[in-house]
Amino acid sequence: MIDETGLLKKGTKSAGVAPQYSGTAGKLANRQIGVFLAYATSQGPVLIDRALYLPHAWMDDPAGCREAGIPQTAQHQTKRVLALALLEHAYAQGVTARWVTADSLSWGDDKVRHWLEERQQAFVVAVPCNQRMGLSDKGEVVAATWPSDA
Repeated sequence: MIDETGLLKKGTKSAGVAPQYSGTAGKLANRQIGVFLAYATSQGPVLIDRALYLPHAWMDDPAGCREAGIPQTAQHQTKRVLALALLEHAYAQGVTARWVTADSLSWGDDKVRHWLEERQQAFVVAVPCNQRMGLSDKGEVVAATWPSDA
């Protein structure tokens, strides 16, 4: 399971904190965002990896990065790139899964989908309502929609 979550923050000193949209707050709010990879078992989910999202503003503030303990080598990466890196690392370590699930965070630019398809990995993802979908030559992609108020 791939998902992002945000932690509401009052200050600005924690690494990655910036005004960002928060589903928790329902508006722009100061928060830190992490991208998480969990493994679901019959006994429950287990967190296996995570990555801190660093907004562009942090990369433009070397002094703030040093103060927050962010390495000089750190670069801005989109949440989708972070999600793909988490998957690649898990698979390189021998993790296998019957299904991969993700919200729309990991879907928009097709890199995660192509990576999963290349490995013939079954997956279920949420996609934005304006995402164009099609069927592969095997007819394997199925899109379903829900009412916007669901």
